[in-house]
Amino acid sequence: MTGALLEVIALDVRDAVAAEQGGADRLEVVADMASDGLTPAAETVADIAKECSLPQMVMLRPGPGFTVTGEQLERLRASARALAEAGAAGFVFGFLDDEGAVDLAATEAMIHAVAPLPWTFHRAVDHAADVQAAWRAVRLLPNLATVLTAGSPEGVASGLGVLRARAGAGDAGLILAGGGLAPEHVPPLLDYGVRAFHVGSAVRPSWHAPVDPTLVRHWRTLADQT
Repeated sequence: MTGALLEVIALDVRDAVAAEQGGADRLEVVADMASDGLTPAAETVADIAKECSLPQMVMLRPGPGFTVTGEQLERLRASARALAEAGAAGFVFGFLDDEGAVDLAATEAMIHAVAPLPWTFHRAVDHAADVQAAWRAVRLLPNLATVLTAGSPEGVASGLGVLRARAGAGDAGLILAGGGLAPEHVPPLLDYGVRAFHVGSAVRPSWHAPVDPTLVRHWRTLADQT
């Protein structure tokens, strides 16, 4: 892998192959981007694994929003087992309670369900009632690989200050910057010490079109600036 981590959202095999051709390091595999990314089918992960060598971080999210019921959690545990067997290298999840705090019970239940695989806490952290408290709750959880964050529910443009503060607090190595990430955000993020970047709509003409390897290559170049 190069100095920076570039993760690309993939909905299917075609996206995954294009991401690999463009120089991505890792995939985030999801379904239903109209709901901002939900759990994909195990068949999708298995099909990608046959055609693409990139690690697949697979979304575990039952529906829009960031809360989860006990019944949904049980279904996610079953999905995690099937997805791991299909070839998932890790998972993407994270839950808030009704008050907007990190739902540690649900999150820890999923950590145990997917162990020993690594996981990413997704952008639920940006939607917490107290973002700094959410970071404190998440950052020391076991097997945490990255935190997918824009620093703000509105996207990276509004969240650069939070990302700078988190990097300054020693969390630069956990930050996977994504959510409205634009090319002009990369230089300041690199200055903060952030070395992991997540792109979806930025590497395709629309969510109805596949990933464009030329656009992925452009982001590869951006991420590798020093």
